[in-house]
Amino acid sequence: MLGKMNKKQGFLVVLSVSFLTRPKVVYAAPLIDNLLNTVDGSLEVLFLLSMITLLPSLLVMMTSFTRIIIVLSFLRNSMGLQQSPPNQILIGIALFLTLFIMTPTFTEIQAEAIVPYEAGEIDGREALVRMGNPIKEFMLAQTKTEELDLFLNLANIEMPEDLMDLPLTVVAPSFMTSELKRAFMMGFMIYLPFIVIDMVVASTLMSMGMIMLPPAMISMPFKLLLFILVDGWSYLIDTLVRGFN
Repeated sequence: MLGKMNKKQGFLVVLSVSFLTRPKVVYAAPLIDNLLNTVDGSLEVLFLLSMITLLPSLLVMMTSFTRIIIVLSFLRNSMGLQQSPPNQILIGIALFLTLFIMTPTFTEIQAEAIVPYEAGEIDGREALVRMGNPIKEFMLAQTKTEELDLFLNLANIEMPEDLMDLPLTVVAPSFMTSELKRAFMMGFMIYLPFIVIDMVVASTLMSMGMIMLPPAMISMPFKLLLFILVDGWSYLIDTLVRGFN
């Protein structure tokens, strides 16, 4: 009797083990696929959050924003104005001018990268490559050869036949350096007429014996009058927009 019970118990144990192990073998592959899909989705979300964090820096350093905001700051300082226009106004003007100048580039990015990606025609990596090409083309159009040669020498990279083959790590700093040089050159040209007004006012006050009267207090209305008479805002904005190829 004990032997029969042992055989029956052994049969039940084997049946239980086979019943418990069979579903694990069957559902192992879908479980791994779901886990990998979850990991891929989490990495994609993490990448998107990182791109959103870096978006302000990309907007400032890889578009026309840098040159515009520096020139506007030079204009305010050359006229002797402390907080007029305020920083918020200058940043707003620079942002809208940047949007106006970069509209063809953004339109190309949408047509070449965003629309195909939303339609499922390309994957995320291909979309990123296509998004970077119009930005790189815009930056190369504004970058001087001297700056490109400088960073190519620093990176020990030879000049390729097609400039679009250059890495973004070389194009971006070259573009930023070129923009700083152009912005400071424009700032110098803006300073010249206002310096002449300061010199004339200072020499006039000295000749009249008004040594204690600050020249900046007298020259500021003349600077504002000159800027208004020559339609300074329209001329400055026209120069900034046409300065981008």
